Amino acid sequence: MIGISVAYDLAGLMFAAIAWRAARDAGNPRRLGAGLFWALLALSFLAGDHLGDLGNGILVLALAVLGGFGLMGRGTEACAPRDAREEQARRWGYWLFPVLFLPPVIALAGTIWGPAVTWNGQALVDPRQGTLIWLALGIVAVGLATVMLTRQRLVAPLRDARRLAELVGWAIILPQVLAALGGIFALAKVGDAVALMVGQHLTLDHRFPLVCAYTGGMALLTILMGNAFAAFPVMTSGIALPLLVGRFGGDPAVISAIGMLSGFCGTLMTPMAANFNIVPAALLELPDRNAVIRAQVPTALLVLVANTLLIQILGFPK
Repeated sequence: MIGISVAYDLAGLMFAAIAWRAARDAGNPRRLGAGLFWALLALSFLAGDHLGDLGNGILVLALAVLGGFGLMGRGTEACAPRDAREEQARRWGYWLFPVLFLPPVIALAGTIWGPAVTWNGQALVDPRQGTLIWLALGIVAVGLATVMLTRQRLVAPLRDARRLAELVGWAIILPQVLAALGGIFALAKVGDAVALMVGQHLTLDHRFPLVCAYTGGMALLTILMGNAFAAFPVMTSGIALPLLVGRFGGDPAVISAIGMLSGFCGTLMTPMAANFNIVPAALLELPDRNAVIRAQVPTALLVLVANTLLIQILGFPK
């Protein structure tokens, strides 16, 4: 049976290749730091289960030191000449876009029909993690299809993967770190502290102020933590489940779903969500790193207000 470890192994091998190429780049005066950073990240994917809590903790601290003290730098590995890239763009045009739809199509098809594919009486792909596994396989498929279609060398995807990874830099690990932070907050019972604060400062006899506290709290905590998945267990265990569901009989599915959308409103407004806001600015080489956030704030606020009203209207059965 193909398990989720396949996705981790593929990511680890990619980062290992990036580490090898970064460490050998004589044009980067900080190539050793860059190579070490990507090698440690590769190690976390390939052998994180075997390192234990202490080992993984030390690894994360080492990544933080390398990224935080600017010990990585950016490589000088040349990409294809501009005229060659322009010629390729004119030649293929929009025909490359159908290839880019392979990962979601394969992930969707695998999620729906994958459990029916068996090997020796067992499902070929672990159905518990089927979507992620099929998505990883789809990404490999699109890489191979693109290389074959454009007749590039197999090293081309690794070269461009390294270029994009170095443009993003240390922020590439933020989603993992922030998701882990949410689990730590939940274990520390921060949700109970939130419930206590709400009970002390808001009346529990009226529903709408609690709805506002939940949606606004999801957005605010996401702004501070950078990840709605990290804010969700805290705010849902502190306000949504005990008060909106338990006290006022709300629909947990509706309230939780719209609560997550409220957290995503916070994602649009914070530099902590680097993978959504800082990374696009870096990839587009915008002079203002906060340009993406400035453009998103009005929409985020409008959607947050709409989410609050939707919970009030749809979240409570008549």
